[in-house]
Amino acid sequence: MCSEEDVRLAQQGHKEAFVRVIKATEGTMYRVAKSILHSEEGVADAIQDTILKSYSSITSLREPRFFKTWIIRILINRCHQMLTSDRRFVPLGDWIESVEEAVSYESVELQDVLNRLKVDHRVIVTLYYLEDIPINDISEMLQIPAGTVKSRLSAARKQLVILLRSEGEGRISYDFH
Repeated sequence: MCSEEDVRLAQQGHKEAFVRVIKATEGTMYRVAKSILHSEEGVADAIQDTILKSYSSITSLREPRFFKTWIIRILINRCHQMLTSDRRFVPLGDWIESVEEAVSYESVELQDVLNRLKVDHRVIVTLYYLEDIPINDISEMLQIPAGTVKSRLSAARKQLVILLRSEGEGRISYDFH
C-alpha cells in the first residue's frame, strides 16, 4: 500500500518516493491491464505509458490518498486507447498463456473463465475480487455510478456461475457472492 506521505513527496519531485508508490501499485496495475489487454507486450506498454503520464502529471493530483484510484484510471484509459487504436490488442482475442503468467489469478481455469467475460465485467471482477477495491472506489476509477458497478458485478457473477458450471461440471468451485 502506498503512503500518502510518499505521494506528497513524489509530488514535490522526490524520485525515490515516486518509485515507492509505483512499486506499491504495480501488482494492481498489472492485473487490471492484463484483464483488459491479455498480451504481455500490451500490458507492459500500457503500464509504462501510465507510469510516464503519472510522473509528469502527479502534481495535478489534488488528494494524495486517491493516488491508487487516479493511477488506475490513467491505466484503464490507456488500455482502452490501445484497444481502439491497435487491432492486435483485441479483447478475448488470440492469446497464449503459460502457467507462470497466470499466477495473479487463483488458477489457470479461473483465468480462462474470466477471459470469457465482457471487458467491462472482467475489469470490475478483477478490481473487486482480486484487488479488494471497494465499489465506490471502482466507481471513481471507471467514472461510472456505483449502481452501474453493482449491476455489472451482479451480471458478471451470474455469467461466471454459468461458465464455471459448464467448464468443469462441478470440478471448479468458487464463491462469487
